[in-house]
Amino acid sequence: MRKPGLSDLEAALAVARRASFRAAALDLGMSTTALSNAIARLEASLGVRLFNRTTRSVSLTDAGRAFVNRITPALQDIEGAIEAARSEQAEPTGTLRINAFATAGREILAPLVFAYLRRHPRVHVDIVTEERLVDIVAEGFDFGVRSADLVPADMIALPLGPPLQQAVVAAPAYLERHGRPQTPADLGAHACIRVRLPNGALFRWPFAKDRETVQVDVSGPLTLDEASLARAAVIEGLGIGFFLEPNVREDIAAGRLVRILEDWTPPRAPLCLYYPGRRNHSAAFRGFLELARDLDFRKR
Repeated sequence: MRKPGLSDLEAALAVARRASFRAAALDLGMSTTALSNAIARLEASLGVRLFNRTTRSVSLTDAGRAFVNRITPALQDIEGAIEAARSEQAEPTGTLRINAFATAGREILAPLVFAYLRRHPRVHVDIVTEERLVDIVAEGFDFGVRSADLVPADMIALPLGPPLQQAVVAAPAYLERHGRPQTPADLGAHACIRVRLPNGALFRWPFAKDRETVQVDVSGPLTLDEASLARAAVIEGLGIGFFLEPNVREDIAAGRLVRILEDWTPPRAPLCLYYPGRRNHSAAFRGFLELARDLDFRKR
């Protein structure tokens, strides 16, 4: 049996409110015949008569009055929810969830997230940083931020600036004691801080120069799974480290770390903001995407 739809319930309320099929039909923008048929279908599906009809008047039956009293608050709640959704489309509100790895999160905070929150103070931004690559749709995120080579093929990607620079660094004291490697092959004679990737594999250091590429499986006294811990170990002089340049930029500028093998260190694919291609995005979503397109990340 056909279940009553929202339009059927709205039709019943309109007739009850106006006590007239003709007036209710005008309110709903439909013909009197179509409205009469809709009410007949509703009554048939419920198995009760809702209205007493004569040639001169329309009135609710006892069952109709009880039915209308029960559905009126529910329909008002539905209409309120619809209006709230429409207002959200007009003015950014609600929560925007973003997944990124830690370095990417730091890189987009000041130029994008802070600027967005100043522009749209009614939006709450929830950033989750983790090294593993997640399915942003399955885990309820609006956006992801990863390097371009890690963006899933079924996502829409928006580049957020130039390629990310990488840096091999060591503390000045370490270089004074052990000397400065000149090529990636020299790393075999040095202590290096190893990093374990989210999938459990050990990160192999990539190098490239003059069309020559090489990956070095370094060795050393310490293996870690987080870049900030590896940075602390390198600053303490325990060994050489390989990082995304933003993670050690301030340390290099302050002299706490020295960059080495710079001519062998290739840039990494640029950061991308990515998202699924579904329609009907919220105003908060659209505003964030528009700001990301407008901001010039190359001037950071």
